[in-house]
Amino acid sequence: MHRRLIVPGVLAASLLLAVPASAADFAPGAPGIGDAYYPASGNGGYDVSHYDLRLTYQPATDLLQGTATLLTTATQNLSRFNLDFGLSVDEVLVNGKKAAFAKSGSQELEITPATPLKQGQSATVVVRYAGKPSSFSVDGYTAWQRTPDGGVAAQEPDSAAWWFPSNDHPLDKATFDVSVSVPDGTQAISNGVLQSQTSKLGWTRYSWRSNKPQATYLTTLAVGRFDITTDTTANGLPIVNAYSKDLGDNAGAARASVERTGEVVDWLSGVFGPYPFNAVGGYVPNVPSGFALETQTRVFYSPRQFARGSNVSVVVHELAHQWYGDSVSVKGWKDIWLNEGFASYSQWLWSEKEGEGTAQELADYVYAVHPADDPFWTVKPGDPGPENQFAGAVYDRGALALQALRNRIGDEDFFAILKGWPAERAYGNASVADFVAYAERVSGERLGPLFDTWLFQPSKPAAGSAPASAASASASARDAGAAAVPVPPKSWKRIAATHSVHGG
Repeated sequence: MHRRLIVPGVLAASLLLAVPASAADFAPGAPGIGDAYYPASGNGGYDVSHYDLRLTYQPATDLLQGTATLLTTATQNLSRFNLDFGLSVDEVLVNGKKAAFAKSGSQELEITPATPLKQGQSATVVVRYAGKPSSFSVDGYTAWQRTPDGGVAAQEPDSAAWWFPSNDHPLDKATFDVSVSVPDGTQAISNGVLQSQTSKLGWTRYSWRSNKPQATYLTTLAVGRFDITTDTTANGLPIVNAYSKDLGDNAGAARASVERTGEVVDWLSGVFGPYPFNAVGGYVPNVPSGFALETQTRVFYSPRQFARGSNVSVVVHELAHQWYGDSVSVKGWKDIWLNEGFASYSQWLWSEKEGEGTAQELADYVYAVHPADDPFWTVKPGDPGPENQFAGAVYDRGALALQALRNRIGDEDFFAILKGWPAERAYGNASVADFVAYAERVSGERLGPLFDTWLFQPSKPAAGSAPASAASASASARDAGAAAVPVPPKSWKRIAATHSVHGG
């Protein structure tokens, strides 16, 4: 018989491993994930890999009842952890055992499991709850809109807390199953692919699945009476679009815009690379808001986006986010330029394709129309602050930065970056600094000063650093007199209409 020799040091280590951790070795998870703009958003101490939401919603009363099952992994020894949630909770189970819970702050659900969780341990968290989402607000802010025939959850940077408990920050993305029971004659729209639709005793259940990582704020729910259209893209991707039956005068323009989703996705795939998800589409509910949002695979549009007629430009903007913002998400909300600058620039490229003004002409116009003393230039797209997170400069100056990059490194490297970045960072998170480093690697050029000028300096860049002909455009405007106003490219009105796109 062979006996393995165990040296004293190894024996001591194995004995230490066998000693149970004491209570002193466990600590509560942080009540925030560490975002500089929104300290209360998200939570520390665990990671969620999947959400299973089984819901029942009554449109007449706005009563939402649900059971949320979260598959999690502890990232530290956890004595307690938080979920972000605003509705009333009836019961919490952790690994099948009842857990103590309490509410704190505006939307913190503090959970104390019967047995502390060790670092690396998997935990199944079940939360049973009920409430009226429209009755919950945080400092006057709400992510839930009532409609004449139901309700809608869509907002940025937070929306999950109104209808399901979560780790509510883009840093913790997960896959989703969303199953919603509603009265017959009413539909429930969510992200991804419809897995099943069944009816029983006057209720119909819709079960949706998103099989790629998805940020919580990009998870949407719309309940109401919709006209639903289905199709496929040229590459066979399923398209689902939905329109409230009571959109009134905006109905035609909404359809004329959103029904071009397949065409836009096929075109964007040529610019940004293969579409990253299993479905695509959009919905237009009868809500009073004016914004749109890149909810993953199923974009939310307010009817007011189409009040002046069709607007394919906003469809381009939101679908571009599926690559820039949804697949590659921000590390922190200060990195918002990685979402909005690129989505806005996609509109410039669409304008170029449609013959309604080149990206350079749009850059010239934006540069010239804002004088040096315009507050527009005091907003820093690379770190705008929470008060300016969705300011127009984040969109337009953010797009100017990309035109400046294009002119600096040339089209070959520029478009290689537009495709390579979402491929390299697919389904993850990134910062502005990460993108700068990537652009430098691909181009072989030192680009830090260029990005600093366009993204981080609170002043109008000098004419010499403007994208190509912007300097001459600005000079021409001066030569024509102080009152001269540059002529906007044909596409500008539609592009400008999306400036409030996320300002809800």
